[in-house]
Amino acid sequence: MELRVGTPPFSILAIADTGSDLIWANCVPCTKCYKQTAPYFDPGKSSSYRTLPCQSNLCKALAHRPCTGGSSCEYHYEYDDGSKIDGVLSTEDLTFDSSAGSPLAFSNIAFGCNSQSSGVFSRRAGGLAGLSGSPISLVSQIVPSLDKRYFSYCLVPMSDAQASSKVIFGSTGVVAGSKVTTPMTVEDSLFVLRLEEIIVDGAGSVPVPPSAPGLKTGNIIIDSGTTLNYLPTAVLSSLEQEVSRVVSLPKATDPDRLLPLCFTVTGEPDRQKLPFITFKFAGEASVRLSPTSMFMQEAHQVVCLAVADSGSDTPILGYLAQQNIHVGYDLDISAVSFASADCTKL
Repeated sequence: MELRVGTPPFSILAIADTGSDLIWANCVPCTKCYKQTAPYFDPGKSSSYRTLPCQSNLCKALAHRPCTGGSSCEYHYEYDDGSKIDGVLSTEDLTFDSSAGSPLAFSNIAFGCNSQSSGVFSRRAGGLAGLSGSPISLVSQIVPSLDKRYFSYCLVPMSDAQASSKVIFGSTGVVAGSKVTTPMTVEDSLFVLRLEEIIVDGAGSVPVPPSAPGLKTGNIIIDSGTTLNYLPTAVLSSLEQEVSRVVSLPKATDPDRLLPLCFTVTGEPDRQKLPFITFKFAGEASVRLSPTSMFMQEAHQVVCLAVADSGSDTPILGYLAQQNIHVGYDLDISAVSFASADCTKL
């Protein structure tokens, strides 16, 4: 998604992440940051940039802050994939396009300025927009002032290197048309759903236990910042069996040893043998996912089911399963809606 930060506005392509709280960008001089294709944000050129002290309420809302006393609000984050960021929390002005025509500006938004960053971030991305339920997320800071407590996004396919995903706030973002809706809860700032069943076209269904590690009200979190899907060991094992029943392709091995079910795929005729898979959530909300969303290319002629074992961790519905779906979060009624879409055209 595009963020326009500061005064005058500076455009940043940011990762939209419902599993994170902080809005951040790599900032000048950022000598220890990952290499990105766009310029770094320069806070010295923004008249609205202000650093926050460690004792500020916004700083205290950070999940990871090593600062003490009267110093600036420093943070250190380590993500599940091993990526790391360090920086200083500030406030900045953010500007967004509006359906009314004139841009909408929000002042004094908590914003992280990275001095260091490393990991598996895309070179195209110069920042990240935390969309979780945390008080310092982009959602929590701007949605309450809009006409409706609602936001939605449409994630473009990972294979499309040119398109960027859209995030829409307020009533303009309401998912319309043929959609399904399921109840949602918030635990530790994460959006939690209840997955009841997984159905493989041409095979059988896999029931999903109602509880999961780390959760009280559901059994899976929806996280646009995590690439893969993660399911409990027993559920994944049953899903592998059902997929294997209908896919008449030679088995292969994931070179990264992360994805347990892989096939040898030599061309489009082989790809046509991969099944659609439906995730059925509470409230009769069935989301039918294409092979493009449920299988990923891991090596030359090796395609794997894009589901890993969550083990003792919390199950996750990740980015791949949400590609080309308009996903809407109604914060007033605590519900998530899904509708198929071409996200490159939304």
